[in-house]
Amino acid sequence: MLMSQRPTGPGEGPHWERLAAWVREQVPASEVDGVWVFRVLRRDQKEFGTAVLSRVEGDRRRIYTASYTATIKGKQRGGFEPQLAEVGRGPLEALQELLALVPVRADDEEPPVPVALAHWFPPEVLELALDDS
Repeated sequence: MLMSQRPTGPGEGPHWERLAAWVREQVPASEVDGVWVFRVLRRDQKEFGTAVLSRVEGDRRRIYTASYTATIKGKQRGGFEPQLAEVGRGPLEALQELLALVPVRADDEEPPVPVALAHWFPPEVLELALDDS
C-alpha cells in the first residue's frame, strides 16, 4: 500500500511520502535501518513534519533529521520544502545514545514514534536500491 492512498497513522500521508521520496535521493534507502516521526504540527498556513532516520554505513551509525514545511493554504498552497541534517554519528551499538542527541522540538513534548520502513521505503524501492549498489 502506498502512503498516498490513505493516511492512517504516524508518518503516512502525501507530505510524508514526498519527504521519503526526497530522502531516497539523498541517502541510500538500503542503509536506513530505522525511522521515527514526530507529530505533525500546523501553524497558520503551513504544516511541519519531522522524522529521525538511523543509517548504517559500514561499521558506523549516522542519525539524521528529515523535515518538511508544506504550505497548505493561501496563494503558495502546494509549496514543499524538504531538509535533511545529520545530527549524530557513532558506533553501530550506540543507537539509543545517538537518538538522545536529536533536538527536542520546543513545542512538542511527545517523543517520536517508530514507523515501519516499508511505509517509508516500500520493498520495490529497496530492491531497486540494492540492484543499483
